[in-house]
Amino acid sequence: MTTFHAVVWLDHSEAHIVMFDREHVEAQRIKSRSHHKHQGKPGEDSVFFADIAKTLTGTREVLLTGPGIARNQFRDWCNNYQRKLAAGIVDSVPSDHPSDGQLAALARRYFKKFDTMAADPSMV
Repeated sequence: MTTFHAVVWLDHSEAHIVMFDREHVEAQRIKSRSHHKHQGKPGEDSVFFADIAKTLTGTREVLLTGPGIARNQFRDWCNNYQRKLAAGIVDSVPSDHPSDGQLAALARRYFKKFDTMAADPSMV
């Protein structure tokens, strides 16, 4: 699905991805293949991150969120392996464990402010 915005909530065991535009919303979950709850082996995280990146193909702006460091590790992985996606990551903010509906609402509020600032050169 090609959408304008996405929000990715992730920890080391799973990712909840909500992609949306003005008319459509699509939610997906991706499970890590790691059997380690907090942090998998380096190769396992890479496969997990590649699965997330593949799901985000065609999305222009991505907000990362989650309770720990996995979101920042994903951003670093994107900087190394998925530069186009990395360029679309607009922020990484901490959050607990929201439902997909709460996640979509958080993203809509965030991107409404983000889009308003991006449209106004004096806000940059």
